[in-house]
Amino acid sequence: MAISYKKLWKLLIDRDMKKKDLQKLAGVSSASITKLGKNENVNTDILEKICIALKCDIADIMEMEDTAGK
Repeated sequence: MAISYKKLWKLLIDRDMKKKDLQKLAGVSSASITKLGKNENVNTDILEKICIALKCDIADIMEMEDTAGK
């Protein structure tokens, strides 16, 4: 199983936002946005800031993907 942030990127598209907009709105670093883009681990504080900024739940921005068949 692996973490995927595809839901976050789709949410940004739906809201007509760029990653840079999210970075400013949530007050997170560009390094954190880069990590999210690579589906790497980020601190839960970062995820909380994003959820607060976007007024959404954690399940709206991330999901577990089954990597067994890959």
